[in-house]
Amino acid sequence: MSGSKKYVMTYEGITKLEDELEYLKTAKRREIMEKIKVALSFGDLSENSEYDSAKNEQAFVEGRIVQLENMLKNATIVDEEEIPPGVVGIGSIVKVKDYDFNEEVEYLIVGSAEADPINNKISNESPVGKGLVGKKAGDVVEVQVPDGVSKYEILSIRR
Repeated sequence: MSGSKKYVMTYEGITKLEDELEYLKTAKRREIMEKIKVALSFGDLSENSEYDSAKNEQAFVEGRIVQLENMLKNATIVDEEEIPPGVVGIGSIVKVKDYDFNEEVEYLIVGSAEADPINNKISNESPVGKGLVGKKAGDVVEVQVPDGVSKYEILSIRR
C-alpha cells in the first residue's frame, strides 16, 4: 500500500533538491546548533527568545529535510528523449499566445515539486500545464482556471 505521492521531475529539479537537502543536513544544521549553544549560555530557558527562535528554526529545517527526502525517494525523473519531439511534456519550453492578455508568454513545464510560477515554471498538474501537456504547435487550448476559462495558442515547443 503506497500512499506516497509520486513526484515527476526533471534531472535539473532532482539536482536542485539534492543540493538543498545537502545544505540543510550539513551547513544549516551546524548553524542552528551554534545558535542553540549560544542561547543556552544565556541561562534561564523560560524567557529565552533566542533559544525559542533557534528551536523553531530547527523544527522547520528538520521538517523540510523529511519533506525533501520523501520527495527524492518518490521522484521519477522524466527522460526527455521519451517525449516525442514537437509535443508538450515535462521539460518543454512552450511559447504560447495568451488571448486574455493578448501577449506571448514562455512557460517551462515541470513537475509539481519544481513549479515556480513567478519564473514561468508551471507544473504539469496545474490547470494551464495540464491543458498544454500532449499538445502540439498550432493547437488552441482552452483551460478552466479559477476566474473562468483562459485561451492559449501554442506557438512553439522546444527543449
